[in-house]
Amino acid sequence: MKRWEIGVISDTHGLVRPEALAALRGVDRIVHAGDIGSADVLARLETIAPVSAVRGNNDRGPWAEALPLTDVVLIGDVSLYLLHDLHELDLEPRVAGFAAVISGHSHQPRMDEKDGVLYLNPGSAGPRRFTLPISIARLTVRGANLRAEIIPLSGLATPERSNARAV
Repeated sequence: MKRWEIGVISDTHGLVRPEALAALRGVDRIVHAGDIGSADVLARLETIAPVSAVRGNNDRGPWAEALPLTDVVLIGDVSLYLLHDLHELDLEPRVAGFAAVISGHSHQPRMDEKDGVLYLNPGSAGPRRFTLPISIARLTVRGANLRAEIIPLSGLATPERSNARAV
């Protein structure tokens, strides 16, 4: 059974931190949950792995208008639903067959499980906002099983890992 490693990033706001790139190395795919900041951010991420991205409320211009507001990403045996702001979720993920909902917007890293669906917000990998942490997430998919972890970006080339959770 194939194991997929997915890098999850959001709210870069035009900043691609070297620590984020280091933490994403080796993933099979990257999903960006919006507030990207520029097409250059996506181009830099594409040097690591294929990228699926949605437009955030601060993404403007022709490059951003080409991005969807929501996306469905199929990874192995699971479907992921991607949007920027979780408050705009307009479907029932479990009923729709999604294993996870990935969002951003709040800049607060968070993992929750509800009705068998993983809700994952990687936090912000961009400029620091207030005292919120700088982080990304990784999602491991094996068959129908998911394992998520929030990865704080400490300013070092090798990221610290914390908060691993299987769903």
